[in-house]
Order: sequence, then structure tokens, then C-alpha cells
Amino acid sequence: MINLPVDYIGVVFANSRRRITPEQAAALKSVLLEWSVNERPKLAGVFVNPTFHELEHVMEIVSLDVIQLHGQESAEFCEQVKKRWNANVFKAVSFPQDDTGQDADHVALQRLDAYTGFVDAILLDTFDPLYGGGSGKTFAWERIPAYAEWAAKNDVAMFVAGGLQADNVQHLIQTYRPYGVDVSSGVETEGLKDITKITTFVERVKQA
Repeated sequence: MINLPVDYIGVVFANSRRRITPEQAAALKSVLLEWSVNERPKLAGVFVNPTFHELEHVMEIVSLDVIQLHGQESAEFCEQVKKRWNANVFKAVSFPQDDTGQDADHVALQRLDAYTGFVDAILLDTFDPLYGGGSGKTFAWERIPAYAEWAAKNDVAMFVAGGLQADNVQHLIQTYRPYGVDVSSGVETEGLKDITKITTFVERVKQA
């Protein structure tokens, strides 16, 4: 992937078939030094309800640029993380698959207000009961505008994840104009990252 025009690369520390050790993440980060300096993507670590001790352990071994939280982490926890490390904090907002849930959105957006100032981005994803995210399924995209409005008002970036692949990402971007998109299973073949799918996905994103 060296010098592909991507902005972030994620490494998973949550309970998942993609989970790696902090030592493996440190080795992967060393590869980023092979990229052109101005094009080096930021390294994001993906966690689900981590303890502060777990974050301390990981950050001692690999200095992450982004701490991405996919569980039920509180605003107070995000505040602690933000104050402790010089890293961006991304907070995932998970939706049940195909649930339109406008009433729930009103409540969720009110709760998000507490995170203002403590998160640099929100990431809209499809809820997975086992892992929190990474389901490979889309959610009801018509829910996006309310969150986009909240993000713009609070100067927070908005990413969209959940079931994205080369065939649908252009439609998403052209319709909803998120700050960024997040992909994992959509660029895999038989559970492994596929460089052909990754390249095609990135091309479609840039074209959009």
C-alpha cells in the first residue's frame, strides 16, 4: 500500500479476527516510515470499551496517531484519553442494520453533545453485537444528515463506515459528502486484505 493516497490506516486491538498485538502494530508503523513524509497516513488504533490501563500499555509500545473507540465509552473517558495523549480521538456511533430510528437519533444527538471538545471525529457504523463494528453491513444512510449537521455545528469530522465497498462508496460520498470513509471487510477476500480491492476502493473514493 506504500504511497497509495490514504489518510489513515487502522490496526485492531478489539476482540476480532483482525486483532493484533501492540508489538505487531509497532512493526507495521515502522513500514509507514517508508512512505513519502507528506503522504504518510496516520495510524489509528481500534478499541472497544478498553480500560485506561490497556490504552497505557498499547501507547507505550506503539504511539498511535488516532485512538478510535467503538464501544460505550463515556464522554468522561474520552476526556481522560484526550488529556493523557497527544492523539486524535474518534468515537463510533453504531446503528442497527436497516433501522431507520429517527426518534433514537434525537436522543443520541443530545447525548453526543457531552462529547464536544473531547472527540475529533465521529464515525457512523453498523452495530455488530459481537464486535461493536466491522459487520460488513450497511445501516440506513438516510440517518446520516442529522449527524452531519451535528458534526458541522460542533467542528467535528464525520466518517462513515459499515458495508462500504468499491461498488457503493461513490454513491455514499456524492450523496452525503462525509469528511471521510472507513473500510475493512469491503476490501478483503476470504478474510484477508486484498490489495486489488484496496486500490480500486481508493480510486473510487478519489474520483467521487
